Amino acid sequence: MASVRVLVVEDDHAIRRGLVDALRSSGYQVTEAADGARGLDEAVKPTVDLILLDLLLPRRDGFEVLAELRRQRPTVPVIILTARGGENERVRGLKMGADDYVVKPFSARELLARVEAVLRRSGGRATDVKGARLGRAVIDFQRREIRWSDKDRSELSEMEAAILSFLLFHRTRAVSRDELLSQVWGISPQGLETRTIDMHVARLRTKLRDPARRKPVEAILTVRAQGYMAAPDLVPMEQDGLKR
Repeated sequence: MASVRVLVVEDDHAIRRGLVDALRSSGYQVTEAADGARGLDEAVKPTVDLILLDLLLPRRDGFEVLAELRRQRPTVPVIILTARGGENERVRGLKMGADDYVVKPFSARELLARVEAVLRRSGGRATDVKGARLGRAVIDFQRREIRWSDKDRSELSEMEAAILSFLLFHRTRAVSRDELLSQVWGISPQGLETRTIDMHVARLRTKLRDPARRKPVEAILTVRAQGYMAAPDLVPMEQDGLKR
């Protein structure tokens, strides 16, 4: 656990102190923030591995922080901590990309178990994938764009960038639709229609077609009865290779 850094964003000093102490005693490295603005500043740092996020925060509320965080770091694990226990609030948070939802009051033992479970589920996330090359195209996941030239560009949505980076990170195997729902959307696939995954992939394939080529370079392969897989022509790139 020593290499795992958890950020606690909670305005109640007593609760925040209890969370920080419990996490540190379990071997986690911990940073903390008492308001949403400071929490977001810390959360977007690549050194943070998991975020515990309260909803009722000063300066910027938790939903606002989560929305912006999903734009900048679409795959970092987030557990919402809140006194709002209603179903609508839980569903809203999960649909926005939260990985779990813990209603106050909760025990330190329960919280630590949730943290461990989320880290196990998200251990293979594509948090370090900066971009890729596909033929002459450069795909920048942080800017969420595809560049064929200075004048020829296409934008990626938050979910499109997250799906593509996740497939690229796991490029040696096929990724099921259920895994994409769980790891990219942050929601349980049980009982849900996975057609939305197919629609996003179809849009991605259209956006990734080079306008200067008649025959497109394949970016995403369909693996029968298994899901989707990054094509061999989709090559990961380091941050320095993205600058143009």
